[in-house]
Amino acid sequence: MSERPSFEMQNPELANRVVGAKSTRGIDGYLGIVVDRLDAGHIEAHFDATDELITMIGNIHGGCLSVLCDHCLGVILYPVIPPGYWAATTEFKINLVRPVKTGTCRATGEIVSMTKRLAVVRIEIHNEGRLVALAQGTCTIVAAKGSEA
Repeated sequence: MSERPSFEMQNPELANRVVGAKSTRGIDGYLGIVVDRLDAGHIEAHFDATDELITMIGNIHGGCLSVLCDHCLGVILYPVIPPGYWAATTEFKINLVRPVKTGTCRATGEIVSMTKRLAVVRIEIHNEGRLVALAQGTCTIVAAKGSEA
């Protein structure tokens, strides 16, 4: 295994603003996703599997876990890219390994590799101590207009 890369915190204000905040709109707001930890190259976030999210077959749809992954894929990059830059998920692959019927879904993510224009992020989601999903994705990093990236 190679050693983990380290990243410089370039936007700590954004990280401080995001941690603990609960959006009131968008899909992250609907699911109630909360970022618990966000630092250089690492993110932890969660949402609760509420009754509203349980399907007729008794568990949450895998799309809910996919949304949590996608949210983490983008958000993890903002503290380590310069202010004014933005990041967008280009693609990700998710393995849904166990169903979720209740409790809290907790995502932990890390930046595996990052250049000026691309980042690869790996995410694991646990529910009540069980691994329920693994994902890896690529994000595009776009420089602010007028910068020399």
